[in-house]
Amino acid sequence: MIIVDGEGMVLGRLASIVAKKLLEGNEVYVINAEKIIISGNNKYIIEKYLIRRSLKNKANPEKSPKWPKVPNLLVRRIIRGMLPYKKARGKEAFKRLKVFIGNPGYENAIKFDEAIPSNISKFITVKELCKMLGWRERA
Repeated sequence: MIIVDGEGMVLGRLASIVAKKLLEGNEVYVINAEKIIISGNNKYIIEKYLIRRSLKNKANPEKSPKWPKVPNLLVRRIIRGMLPYKKARGKEAFKRLKVFIGNPGYENAIKFDEAIPSNISKFITVKELCKMLGWRERA
């Protein structure tokens, strides 16, 4: 079992590494999903996900299933996009993935060096994005 701490890691890079580990047969737990960052212009990122959730431009919504607004489910959905989830090995790999908000008590979590940004100036965290999509954090 591999436990990955997502705090301060770039979402796309992290998702591709986790997808490879899942396809290799490992069970992967991602903790601190709300602290993962998405690099790029904030306005563009928020606009993109609002369109995906069909909350903006309702006259012509994107022809896709609804995207989640909860951080752990959003990260899980993005990792699913990097797996062949319609095939048997992709389904099995996706079942081995668990994503958590915060740390539910797992020790010795690792960070992948390839997913840690070196000099990104424009970014938004998954938590901030989800709040813009309408997610309300429970107390």
